[in-house]
Amino acid sequence: MTAVEFNHRIASLKDTLELFTRRFTKDQEESEDLIQDTVLKALTYRDKFKQNTNLKGWLYTIMRNTFINNYRKAQRAKTTHDDTKELYYLNVADDYTFHSPDTSYEYEDIMNCVNDVKSDLLEPFRMHVDGYKYHEIADHLEIPIGTVKNRIFHARKEIQKKLVAYAR
Repeated sequence: MTAVEFNHRIASLKDTLELFTRRFTKDQEESEDLIQDTVLKALTYRDKFKQNTNLKGWLYTIMRNTFINNYRKAQRAKTTHDDTKELYYLNVADDYTFHSPDTSYEYEDIMNCVNDVKSDLLEPFRMHVDGYKYHEIADHLEIPIGTVKNRIFHARKEIQKKLVAYAR
């Protein structure tokens, strides 16, 4: 199937995808974002689509996985949804938390521990923390993806050992 045919088939399924998003969210904006993310991933990974496969099912799987990943990210970030008028709670000053890490001694101590990591482990670790994907790091450093994952893992372990005093 050509790229044009593939794009037309995806575009023809937009209404179906819109109905499917209602299983995940009732919010119109979230629904549109989910559709947009799904279509973007489908177009990006078009080469992964196998001929004579159910395109609708493939898109549903992408959408479901995207929703789950976004949900997990939101849970980890512990985001707050403020449904009050004028977003009152989001605009309230945060006077009850600890000092921000960038102005505290702890931040400097943590950064010193991170910077003391072996240089061959530090570069993949920093790139990962900056948001690069494993395959992007592997391509940039010209090393296998397994080596990238291994180095990030060992960098984390090394940092955890040095920061044992901060463990809860």
